[in-house]
Amino acid sequence: MRPVSEFNDYLLEVVGESCDEALLLRALTHRSYSYEHDGQPHNERLEFLGDSVLGVVVTDTLYRTHPDLTEGQLAKLRAAVVNSRALAEVGRVVDLGSFVLLGKGEEATGGRDKDSILADTTEAVIGCLYLSAGLPAADAFVHHLLDPLLRRSADLGAALDWKTSLQEVASAAELGQPQYLVDAEGPDHSKTFTARAVVAEEVVGTGVGRSKKLAEQQAAEQGWQLLTERAAQVVATEPTAGTSARPSTG
Repeated sequence: MRPVSEFNDYLLEVVGESCDEALLLRALTHRSYSYEHDGQPHNERLEFLGDSVLGVVVTDTLYRTHPDLTEGQLAKLRAAVVNSRALAEVGRVVDLGSFVLLGKGEEATGGRDKDSILADTTEAVIGCLYLSAGLPAADAFVHHLLDPLLRRSADLGAALDWKTSLQEVASAAELGQPQYLVDAEGPDHSKTFTARAVVAEEVVGTGVGRSKKLAEQQAAEQGWQLLTERAAQVVATEPTAGTSARPSTG
């Protein structure tokens, strides 16, 4: 594990503020380490706080940046950024995993690169900055981490959330709500999930991933593409306005 002071130096460089070092140590301490070290304070309370701060900063940014978007569109954009996969991605960019204190079991099973641990620790650091230096510092850190993702997400359209997009296209076609059938195989620390998206009793897409959510998103993407193509074909074969099909009179 790299020294906590190194991460504080990084925070000072990118935000202009640093964390209280004892509090930052707590933010970087996973509960698995705490259980093996006489209940040393871990980061779950800071994660809870950081999650709320993150939500406020991202929501405020989206509201101000996209004045023409509806509530539903803003919610999709927020969900594309405030989720475990996105937070883990930015955690990897700053090599956060190398600073985390882990128990032996988590260390042995690749905990330093697990989405859930990286995402939770990212939120805990945001909470630490908020308590140590206030909202402006936490705001600056969130923007430092997530602005590239926010810009990218604004161009994704349906890909922001394939499950929601599939639900919308199925509803428009009056096919009812999509359902997901998920199977898992492999050991607990390394499961592979297979999901099937079912619409109107038809399997419209299949996805495979290291998490249930990822597999479902992949299945929903396939389903969205299939139903969208079918809808386009229906539109293409419909008679144009002002014409009608009349039987030949010979």
